[in-house]
Amino acid sequence: MNKIKYIAAALVALAGLGLQQADAIQYTLSSGNPGLTGPGFTGPYATVDVIRTDSTHATVTFNSLSQTIGGNTYVYLMGDGSSGAVNVNAGTWTISGLAGSNSYPGFTPPALSNAGSQNVDGFGTLNQVVDNFDGFTHAMTQLTFTLTNKSGTWANAGAVLLANIQGALAASHIFVAQLINGQLVNAGATGYAANGGAVNVPDGGTTVMLLGVALGALGVVRRYLTS
Repeated sequence: MNKIKYIAAALVALAGLGLQQADAIQYTLSSGNPGLTGPGFTGPYATVDVIRTDSTHATVTFNSLSQTIGGNTYVYLMGDGSSGAVNVNAGTWTISGLAGSNSYPGFTPPALSNAGSQNVDGFGTLNQVVDNFDGFTHAMTQLTFTLTNKSGTWANAGAVLLANIQGALAASHIFVAQLINGQLVNAGATGYAANGGAVNVPDGGTTVMLLGVALGALGVVRRYLTS
């Protein structure tokens, strides 16, 4: 009887250890750039689940969201370059287990690749980007991969990712699809979405022009003072 008690206690302890090691956090890609918000697709566009399985491993999963606008249902798919992007809180890491799928019929399976660090249009540079082979026809409702920390440990799931200089820690290239009779039809809108952060919109050269005017004025003042 005592042996059974000891075994039971050991199993409970192991289960408790496992529960302490694995924890999760979810982010929502709710901030879209003008390619999405301009046509009226306001999101949110996708969720990003980060599950820390131990101190050096975490699984990241992007899942599409849908939105009803004017009585029509739209699904936000992930595809093409920057299908999924995160800013990893580590000096060095590896990425593995790239996998993607679409829960709706008629789509070609994705061909995913590690694209390293890239600028994600409007949301700055994120240091771990996953690309897909092509656009809408290969787009996904789910994308997942595993990160392995090679330079330290993560205390919890919230420590796996870190906001970049613009405040974004996860982003995706979104393709808008309309749901019609159980099929997804290309709605003709595409853009980028992130969990937050300022959208960097080009100023059309205004800043450069003003800088040139200022430098010209300084030149005039210098000539006046030295004459």
